[in-house]
Amino acid sequence: MELVYISALIVAVSIAVLIIYIIKTLKTATGAMNDVAETLKRFEEQIQGITNESEQVMHRTNNIVEDIQHKTESLNGLFASLQDVGNSLQSVSRSFREMSETAARQSRQQSEQVAQVMQWGNAAIDLYGKWQKRKTETERPKEVKSYTGG
Repeated sequence: MELVYISALIVAVSIAVLIIYIIKTLKTATGAMNDVAETLKRFEEQIQGITNESEQVMHRTNNIVEDIQHKTESLNGLFASLQDVGNSLQSVSRSFREMSETAARQSRQQSEQVAQVMQWGNAAIDLYGKWQKRKTETERPKEVKSYTGG
C-alpha cells in the first residue's frame, strides 16, 4: 500500500507542478493580453487622431474647392469680356484693312496727279530758292555801300 501512497504523492506533486506551470502560463498570457489591449488602445487613439486630421483636411479641401469654383466662375465673365474685346479688335482690324485697301486703290488711281503735284512742289521750291538768292544778292550791295560810306 505504500506504493499506492507513493503513487498518489507523485500524482499530487505532478498535478501541483502542472498547476504551477499553468498559472505561470496564464500570467504570461494575461501580460501579453494586457500588452495587446494597451497596444490596441494606443492604436485606437492614433486612429482617432488620424480620423480627426482627415476630417479637417477634407473640410479644408472642400473650402479650397469652393473657393476655386467661385474664382473660376468670376473668371468666366472676364474670359467672355476678353472674347468680346478680341471680336472688337478683329472688326477694327478688318476695318483698317479695308481702309488701307481703299487708300491703296485710290493712291494708284491718283498716282499721276500726285506726281504732278510733286513736280509743282519741286518747281515752287526751286522758285523760292531763286527768289531767296536774288533777295540776298540785292541786299548785299546795299550793305557794302553802307560800310564804305561811313
